Amino acid sequence: MGARMLRITRTFSVNTLKSSSLCNEHVYFRKTKMRLVSVTEQNCSLRNHSSAPGDVKSLRSVINPHISRIRNIGIMAHIDAGKTTTTERMLYYSGYIRTLGDVDDGDTVTDFMVQERERGITIQSAAVTFDWKDYRINLIDTPGHVDFTVEVERCLRVLDGAVAVFDAAAGVEAQTLTVWRQADKHQIPRICFLNKMDKNRASFTYAVESIKQKLKTKPLLLQFPIGEAKTFRGLVDVVTKEQIIWKPTSDLDDGKNFEQKPLREADDSNLFQEVQDARNTLIEQVADLDDEFAELVLGEYSENFDLIPADKLQSAIRRITLAQKAVPVLCGSALKNKGVQPLLDAITMYLPAPNERSYEFLQWYKDDLCALAFKVLHDKCRGPLVFVRVYSGSLKPQSAVYNINKSCTERMSRLLLPFADQQIEIPSLMPGNIALTVGLKQSATGDTIVSSKASAVAAVRRAGRDAGGEKRSTSDIESLLLAGVEIPDPVFFCTIEPPSMAKQQELDNALSCLQREDPSLKVKLDPDTGQTILCGMGELHIEIIHDRIKREYGIETYLGPLQIAYRETILNAAQSTDTLDKTVGDKRHLVTAELEVRPRLGERATTKPVIEYAASVIEALPQELQEAIENGITNSCIQGPLLGFPVQDIDVTVQSLTVHPDTSHTMISACVSRCMQKAFKKAGIQILEPLMNIEITVSEDHLSAALADLAQRRGTIQEIQSRQDNRVVVAAVPLAETMGYSTVLRTLTSGSATFTLELASYQALNSQEQSALLQRRMGLV
Repeated sequence: MGARMLRITRTFSVNTLKSSSLCNEHVYFRKTKMRLVSVTEQNCSLRNHSSAPGDVKSLRSVINPHISRIRNIGIMAHIDAGKTTTTERMLYYSGYIRTLGDVDDGDTVTDFMVQERERGITIQSAAVTFDWKDYRINLIDTPGHVDFTVEVERCLRVLDGAVAVFDAAAGVEAQTLTVWRQADKHQIPRICFLNKMDKNRASFTYAVESIKQKLKTKPLLLQFPIGEAKTFRGLVDVVTKEQIIWKPTSDLDDGKNFEQKPLREADDSNLFQEVQDARNTLIEQVADLDDEFAELVLGEYSENFDLIPADKLQSAIRRITLAQKAVPVLCGSALKNKGVQPLLDAITMYLPAPNERSYEFLQWYKDDLCALAFKVLHDKCRGPLVFVRVYSGSLKPQSAVYNINKSCTERMSRLLLPFADQQIEIPSLMPGNIALTVGLKQSATGDTIVSSKASAVAAVRRAGRDAGGEKRSTSDIESLLLAGVEIPDPVFFCTIEPPSMAKQQELDNALSCLQREDPSLKVKLDPDTGQTILCGMGELHIEIIHDRIKREYGIETYLGPLQIAYRETILNAAQSTDTLDKTVGDKRHLVTAELEVRPRLGERATTKPVIEYAASVIEALPQELQEAIENGITNSCIQGPLLGFPVQDIDVTVQSLTVHPDTSHTMISACVSRCMQKAFKKAGIQILEPLMNIEITVSEDHLSAALADLAQRRGTIQEIQSRQDNRVVVAAVPLAETMGYSTVLRTLTSGSATFTLELASYQALNSQEQSALLQRRMGLV
């Protein structure tokens, strides 16, 4: 496709309200040339947001807008809060799609995988780029299921702001908390959108209260709904005191037509008073959090808050949002096409541009290229497509770039602007933008891309100088420069086998492609049986991978039963000594090691052992021998002595070490590893199992049945909350007991209950459970 000219015709509808006059803008891309044809809009009394008014856009403004006009945002929420529907409406109102897709019909733009359309869920995060009123919005729609939490993590890593979507009838749910914590970790400013205001039992006040209580944040109410549930027909902008009302003419009304007019006391005195009180409360909240605005309020506007100009209040809200002191709250109903246009306005008004976020590592790159690869997709024709976020410098097609993590130079052939599963070719990419690159064969999630090796070395040197004479190792400086993506440990695993050995090579290739796309998927070989083992984040995750191998790669694979990723630890402290004496050729390898292992009593579980040395050992120990010892200790912790699971939470002290001069480092590692295995056996091994936090939403009628079932599954109930007419059971339950739980829960509650699972910690099995597990694993039961 490289040789051929790429021509893409996209039609944008500019639907004016009075008459149904449609005008089409055809955009032609021929390598770097673009022609835009536009017709000026008619003046109309009602507001219309289907396309931003204005003259013909120049090539530069369409492809590379000024950095202050770029918004990189993500849509994050619990399952079924309405993320994909909201994204779909944004694309429609900005004029990029002609028809409104529906998740239930499987025809939305961002859910383009077959599995997503069949199940009505988002699995992969999808990026879309569109313009709204002279702003360029790079939007990423993320999944809500805990199995795909790494998708949310890696997207938040490159975003500047986020929209948290809530179901107005449910408020804050389990996965909302998880994604909120992830956004806190990356310090991302966000705004809240209370969706589904038209749903039965939707409650604006309940949802706002749950944000305050559960997310421990300060909500700033910028909008007030007009009506709730079936009566929801519009909203009031608290800042400007304008009411925005949608008057659908039919069920097929697309929500582009709405009336915006000042709210008067004569229209609805109760609503007017509520909005007046809400505005005064908002002004007081903003004044408490922003000194500049407080001076304004206490000075010229202290007598009458009504006189405070909307633009002063908006700029103060923007400062507070960017400082993450509070979150603006908006409301609407994406499915019923209400409230999405004001949400888009709020995104451009309150969320940060890329140059308003400070990234520590940028100061060392100056104006050189620094970009982060955060996602990989595989295209059958073009090979791997790598999503990159450019932080500084610029990217151009046909240029060589250097990948610091992989220490290799790669050539990028083309740059594409993402539009879910379609792409538009662009001539260059400026700082703050997100785009797709074609031709990067090695790059994977979390890799830092720079213009050349010399540029990376120069950045490291600058960082070293700025450290102010502090002793920093190169690895310290590198970790300062390259902030990748944290990948959680998998909790489920199962064997995967091809239909015949002839297909093994194809399966290995498919799995390596899927691993690059999805870093939370781990593939390893069982050294005893030679089987390929898939490790994933949950039942749904492994099921989706299995389905993708079948559909995308045409391989009918067989999955073994799902198994749990247990861990092992030691019960007591123990010492052991081991001597290794071998003669290989004319060299004698002689090592004697004495080690002590102790259980660690810490809050955080870690599989990395803490290694200490006795004073007599550390004095005479060269660096190379230290590496050989640590290698032996670490390797012995990868496979525990009881079931071959990783050993966690141990401290190791090297008491003494005697080494013959000719001994190789491999022999030292082997001796230390053997000594560790002896110490483990003396100390006694305890199996640890993953414990999950479970949150079940169930009606009052089925509560007792759900609780009785949890008790049988060794579950411990922490609290039972009320959510409108439903009950929310928060409990901890061992992962081993949750196999097939969704089917059982559906049966018990006639399909009315839902639940979410999240890994909490690892807990010790009691002796009875441990012996039963050992017998099962050895095939005795």
